[in-house]
Amino acid sequence: MGKGEELTTTKYLIHVQINATGIVEKPDVVGAIFGQTEGLLSNDLDLRELQKTGRIGRIKVDIHSNGGRSKGDVVIPSSLDRIETAILAASLETINRVGPCEAEMHVIKVDDVRAVKRKQVVNRAKEIYESMMKVAAPESIKMIEEIKESMRIHEISEYGDERLPSGPNVMTSDAILVVEGRSDVLNLLRYGIKNAVAVEGVNIPKSVAELTKEKTVTAFVDGDHGGELILKELLQVGKVDYITRAPHGKEVEDLEKNEIMVALRNKTPVEQLYGTKSRPKPKMEDKVSVLKRILKDLEGTGNCEIFDDTLNSLKEVKVEELYEEIKNSNGEIYSIAFDGIVSQRLVDISSDKGIKNLIAFGVGDIVKKPDSLRIITN
Repeated sequence: MGKGEELTTTKYLIHVQINATGIVEKPDVVGAIFGQTEGLLSNDLDLRELQKTGRIGRIKVDIHSNGGRSKGDVVIPSSLDRIETAILAASLETINRVGPCEAEMHVIKVDDVRAVKRKQVVNRAKEIYESMMKVAAPESIKMIEEIKESMRIHEISEYGDERLPSGPNVMTSDAILVVEGRSDVLNLLRYGIKNAVAVEGVNIPKSVAELTKEKTVTAFVDGDHGGELILKELLQVGKVDYITRAPHGKEVEDLEKNEIMVALRNKTPVEQLYGTKSRPKPKMEDKVSVLKRILKDLEGTGNCEIFDDTLNSLKEVKVEELYEEIKNSNGEIYSIAFDGIVSQRLVDISSDKGIKNLIAFGVGDIVKKPDSLRIITN
């Protein structure tokens, strides 16, 4: 059976973790799987026969040894139905030896490949939608933008006695963005940034001035004279930790996602620009406490939360999407808290992308950890 055929007929992927009390290699594992399940089930579920007929794909083994023990992962593609796949997966846990070594196999999960295909459909649909937008008539674009705008309006909140436009996370987030107006808040919401509050003019409202004393504050202003006026007033009546600006001549409300992320990544400490005394940067221990508290809230959700270097929440995604999210990032991620275990694969991609902190409930078998990456467990 060819590689393409295996991919198109596979319905499920059985993921198994193996632990052995000695040094074993891939052929030992494959041999144990075939040898110790032989005769256990009916002929219809005999592994050798299933592989010959193409109902079981090529068994993939990733195993490594450390300290006289071996640990690894096994993936078995199945085109059987759900019940047969479950029976076959359970039979793997009866294996108690690999080669000359005592061993234990545990089924971690069974992935539905069709769910992956559905995700591919969604991603492709997004690409098709974007291409449609490029050729859509101006009237159509206007209608679509009106609908998008109305959807974003539902997310917008109000803060303080002045009922200032704000994102829904302003009160709960440890870090906030201070922007000029309602349109800025709406544009940030469009890209999932929910901790911005607008001052609605040059005169800084009292509620915002007080709020800045309790949070880590980034002033995100337009790249024009009006942005400078707001910034000067904010520095006089409130506390600002970081400053960033839209590109010269642009406004925050008009920025695309990549421009916003670049601006936030390149924010500058206020004392570096003005020599004024700003709130001290939180110590790492303070950040650790905050991240551990966030991790506790994530327990059992299967989610992860992604932060920049001031603990501003950039995004929340499912744990199974985390690797791709990191892979597609452009250096804006500083810390990640997630409901899971830190693996070597995650350490490697995090190090490549310049991530500084991984916060999780445990650590797997990490062979190599760079000094630049800190792993924090609850």
